[in-house]
Amino acid sequence: MSIKDQLLTLANETNSPCITIAFNTHRTIPDNQQDPIKLKNLVKEAEERLLESYTKREIADILEKLEALPDQLEVHKNIESLHIYLSKDTFEFIRTNIPLTNEGVWIDDTFAIRPLIKAMNRVTEYLVLYLTKKGVHLYEAINDSIVREIENEDFPYTESNYNLSHLFSDTDTQTTKIREFYNQIDKAVQRADPEGTLHCLVIATDDNYGLFISEADTPSKYLGNISTDFNSPTQKHEFMEAAGEFIKTNQHENRTKAIDEMNEAVGKGLVLTDLEEIYQAAIDGRGDLLIVHQDFQQPVRMKDDRTFEFVDDATAPGVVDDIISTIAWEVISKKGKAIFTGQEEIKGLGNVVLKTRY
Repeated sequence: MSIKDQLLTLANETNSPCITIAFNTHRTIPDNQQDPIKLKNLVKEAEERLLESYTKREIADILEKLEALPDQLEVHKNIESLHIYLSKDTFEFIRTNIPLTNEGVWIDDTFAIRPLIKAMNRVTEYLVLYLTKKGVHLYEAINDSIVREIENEDFPYTESNYNLSHLFSDTDTQTTKIREFYNQIDKAVQRADPEGTLHCLVIATDDNYGLFISEADTPSKYLGNISTDFNSPTQKHEFMEAAGEFIKTNQHENRTKAIDEMNEAVGKGLVLTDLEEIYQAAIDGRGDLLIVHQDFQQPVRMKDDRTFEFVDDATAPGVVDDIISTIAWEVISKKGKAIFTGQEEIKGLGNVVLKTRY
């Protein structure tokens, strides 16, 4: 399940209580031996805070789940951060390769999904089309890692099935056939992603990529190309390292474009900077683009469905730990975009700004 799908499931749950525990972890020994100790301390904090609002009898099942958490932590699977979501109906571990700037425990009637929203901003799920004379393969990837190779009625295209050596022989008579073949591959890529949610990065020679794009029905599907030798294909670990750098640059460029879009919207009177007005616009479905400084969060106490007051203690009873998480989800769930960034360009706009649709 993708982070976006997990986010959708968690965001739609309402329970009392919903406990979120999020903290940075370590990939390797001996550093990862610290992780169970940190988790035990966070579990203790969660238990103490829960018992301020509930009796042991009311939350017996949840206390039992919390107590078992440290023993269920498989440290060898840890990467940069771990997110634990726990209620009477949910018990979910989610690991991400994005370190957290704010670790801790959140207790509310909903889960604190801000860390996952931030992770989703730093995680790009995409396809990799490996296009060489030796074969054509399609992979699902996240950042710099292959998740799986797609094997279906179309992929992979192999020498034995398609006589690729003959197809790519350097003769004028083959040009039309190659163009038809590339269009066939493009259609196969589209079929592999019927919802059209994933962009595709191509591994091919520059010339073949140019020809492929000219024959694609939807060129905008493709992020770009990483050049490789057509006859001596690059190994997967090599092209995925290059793909990871390509995606990291692409993510930064997209955040910069979002900031430019926000600055342009200021002159059109479409930008809100007051947090309560931002919240109201988000729940009304007017939020088109939300940009938040990655370290900013704000606890509040709701006065009614549309208004709130700021508070200093995020752990106090009846307090929404971080209204930014709620706002971000309202924007995303209503087809808007939410960007968390530490880029310097955001400082001129403020800690949180919303571009509205109207």
